[in-house]
Amino acid sequence: MSHASRPLVAVAAAVLIATARFAGAGPAVSPLPPPAIDVPASSSPGLQTAVFAGGCFWGVEAVFRHVKGVSSAVSGYAGGTVKAPDYESVSSGATGHAESVKVVYDPATVSYGQLLRVFFAVAHDPTQLNRQGPDRGTQYRSAIFATSPDQARVAKAYIEQLDRAKAYPRPIVTEVVALPAFYEAEAYHQDYAARHPTQPYIAINDLPKVDHLREQFPALYAAK
Repeated sequence: MSHASRPLVAVAAAVLIATARFAGAGPAVSPLPPPAIDVPASSSPGLQTAVFAGGCFWGVEAVFRHVKGVSSAVSGYAGGTVKAPDYESVSSGATGHAESVKVVYDPATVSYGQLLRVFFAVAHDPTQLNRQGPDRGTQYRSAIFATSPDQARVAKAYIEQLDRAKAYPRPIVTEVVALPAFYEAEAYHQDYAARHPTQPYIAINDLPKVDHLREQFPALYAAK
């Protein structure tokens, strides 16, 4: 079932979820520390690409579109076994893909480590296994699709750092794997949250994430 056609009972459940914890954020008990290690900006000059999966791609995309130094955030599919998947096939859970967001950024303005911090702090709840809020299935899993060995190294180290610090009451379940391929989602999914701000699913689950980005990371927030 598409997010846009969710029955009212799902919307009501989402309200309870949103009011029971940080709306659009993980259950961190204190502000997340910055990564102890990061990808040096000088290691790969020019624009770089990062790919994140954290539940419905509408909200994750909305967050990264508002991060300074990000030139584009595109919703799509990654991590599966079928070439050129579409939304309906991915939503069935049969293709192995996760709803993902490809982030193109300038490391001279925002580092990969800073993107990781945003991803874990406000874009999703990294302790939920194969689900996110009201959405269930492996297509909504928490994943980082690394585009370089440096990204994989820094992402794994940050997860270990957060777990050691007990930043969350439960272990982080985010998987870190090399990006096999990224397939751009259909046009109607792109910039969906900004184009449908009054839709109940967006208002309850996704717009609060952008609010938390502005509140927790004012130096990184861009009012686009």
